[in-house]
Amino acid sequence: MTHRPEDQRPTLEDVARRSGVSRSTVSRVINGSPRVSPAVSRRVRQAVAELGYVPNQAARKLVTRRNDAVAVVVTEPQNRLFIDPFFDLHLRGIRQELARHGAQSVLLLIEEPDDYARVGNFLGGSHVDGALLFSLRADDPLPQTVARMGLPTVLGGRPLHRAGEGDGGYAYVDADNRGGAAEAVRHLVSLGRTRIATITGPLDQAAAVDRLDGYRDVLPGRARQVVAEGDFTLRGGAAAMAVLLERSPDLDAVFVASDLMAQGALRVLRERGRKVPDDVALVGFDDLRPLAEAMDPPLSTVHQDIEGMGRLMARLLFERPADGADRSRSSLVIPTRLVLRQSA
Repeated sequence: MTHRPEDQRPTLEDVARRSGVSRSTVSRVINGSPRVSPAVSRRVRQAVAELGYVPNQAARKLVTRRNDAVAVVVTEPQNRLFIDPFFDLHLRGIRQELARHGAQSVLLLIEEPDDYARVGNFLGGSHVDGALLFSLRADDPLPQTVARMGLPTVLGGRPLHRAGEGDGGYAYVDADNRGGAAEAVRHLVSLGRTRIATITGPLDQAAAVDRLDGYRDVLPGRARQVVAEGDFTLRGGAAAMAVLLERSPDLDAVFVASDLMAQGALRVLRERGRKVPDDVALVGFDDLRPLAEAMDPPLSTVHQDIEGMGRLMARLLFERPADGADRSRSSLVIPTRLVLRQSA
């Protein structure tokens, strides 16, 4: 038997190459399917023995859906989860796809540092067949924790790591945050706006960083950039808008990194006597339609398919390789599009 370091364990693909069959055939043999001839089964099992391949038991449980339950872990306070329409849409998409597979969701919230140990113990206790993680912060320990457990996992949004570290090889579903932000800012430039500011989300989250990068792609000169950090909440958007007006009273456009923050920004602009769009053009991000259409004026915004991304996260989880190989190839980045309404 060949012995390898832990990070070089033989994969299902290695067994397939050694035995001269497809990856799906190897998977069927390992999972005891009767749909494989005895000769092929013997060849696969010989390759397994020669390579020292050990199946990922957590992934095998996902295939058989032994628990029929998937953990949905959100690193947000409970009050925000049930106030922000983004989370309702995302969770709805996840629940719809899980239902198609006969599985239930188990919602776990991380609000305090002590919650990591509690959630980690639950995930490692064989209660669920996989995990969906979203609203992660920079250097969040949770993805590594579940990776060490061998628990099939998909992230909502690309993981944010230090420069040069890449995405860590985790499977994820995300929107084209950078491209969508750049499209919004290009539109504001096309309107003849020259003092374009931005309100970001919390910059320890990848979506906020990517949307800020999209803004900077269109306005590369730092002298042209006017930036205030928000927190993806209505109150945070209002506070950031007040900061922008203090720093740059002559601003004539604002790209806001979420619709909820744009609602707060619009409230402050109105209080300060600024007309939208006459004095200040406003563009958001998310396209939470009931919210965006109810604003006065209705909000131009970047559309991302929030509910669809939730469905894709769950779908991708059920398609995870049995040995966790090729994680990076399983990630999906969904296109965005600009939806024009009266605010810009």
